[in-house]
Amino acid sequence: MGAGAIVIIVLLVLALVVLAKTVRIIPQARAGVVERLGRYHRTMEPGLNIVVPFIDRVRPLIDLREQVVSFPPSGVITEDNVTVNIDTVLYFTITDPMSASYEVANPLQAIEQLTVTTLRNVIGGLTLEDTLTSRDQINSQLRTVLDEATGKWGIRINRVELKSVDPPATIQEAMEKQMRAERDRRA
Repeated sequence: MGAGAIVIIVLLVLALVVLAKTVRIIPQARAGVVERLGRYHRTMEPGLNIVVPFIDRVRPLIDLREQVVSFPPSGVITEDNVTVNIDTVLYFTITDPMSASYEVANPLQAIEQLTVTTLRNVIGGLTLEDTLTSRDQINSQLRTVLDEATGKWGIRINRVELKSVDPPATIQEAMEKQMRAERDRRA
């Protein structure tokens, strides 16, 4: 009876392991990419999903909610040769989990580099005064270019915001002196 009981216990444990590998529960606002024998097979939707154990592999779950990323300030040169530090915040959503998994290796790094280069192109055509006063125009240009580029990666750019535009301290001092002189002249 001892050997028979051990065999039954081993079979029950094996059955539980196979069952645990077969049933996957995907939470709301997440998606799972299933690879069968190393190739893309399907995308699992939220809820109860069945996979073939030991043949299917589920990649880490992808968050489908809107995500916010703040990039560190980057130095950008304006048309009138003033270097400004611009801090950006990006709001994006993953729309296609399969493309987000296979079209780009590191989506956040790719978006950051694309944001920096696009920002340099947009700001490079503006003077310092235009840069400081036309944030909405810059935001919309950035969003359009980024959304177009990230579409093939399965990512939609919802909003781009310039958090801060910081000219060098000497330029800020000169601007303050100019404002004081203008106020004094009016007075």
